[in-house]
Amino acid sequence: MQKTILIIDDDVYIGDMLQELLEKNGYAVARAYSGTEALYVIQNKCPDLILLDLMLPGLSGEELLPKIQNIPVIVVSAKVDIDNKVNLLLSGAVDYVTKPFDIKELLARIQVHLRENSRRNNNLEYDGITVDLSNYGASVNNTPIKLTKTEFAILYTLMQNPDKVFSKDAIMTQIEDLTPDCEESSLRTHIANLRTKLKSATDKDYIQAVWGIGYKFKS
Repeated sequence: MQKTILIIDDDVYIGDMLQELLEKNGYAVARAYSGTEALYVIQNKCPDLILLDLMLPGLSGEELLPKIQNIPVIVVSAKVDIDNKVNLLLSGAVDYVTKPFDIKELLARIQVHLRENSRRNNNLEYDGITVDLSNYGASVNNTPIKLTKTEFAILYTLMQNPDKVFSKDAIMTQIEDLTPDCEESSLRTHIANLRTKLKSATDKDYIQAVWGIGYKFKS
């Protein structure tokens, strides 16, 4: 599955250079030019890793970092103060790269943190449901349930952000790598089948349709 990296930097030249570098190395790229815009992109794109500059308009990188959950963040900044680096690492950053940076070193750090995050996130658990991305398996209260590839992709997407309402377009975007043949016209049927399978295991309805918007897990 192609990994998506979000570049948060208001310097267009550096952002363009990073985007070209990452795309040449097989990554998908999303961009944000301010802290406020970054929050919107994170909610809608669910990137696999973030490259974060600190000097941003509006919300600064330091203010933005604590708001980012469950996504590895590499700070890419010209600031070289050791105390600043320590504070950022304690605030949730997984790494700190000082500008100007070596391209090969940055790519290596990205690869390492994506691999480590993948290991941590192979299993997702929520309210008795467990999914394992390494073998596309799922269980409810330790009872395996048989899902189609599309049903698994939908379940995995919803479980990554169980409190979020996903629009149909957002679900389609998130599942396209796992199940590229799924069409929006059949999405409702796949979700209905998934709800039935989950409910048959515990007699609990896990997925809620939010009228006019999309779907989310029931709280």
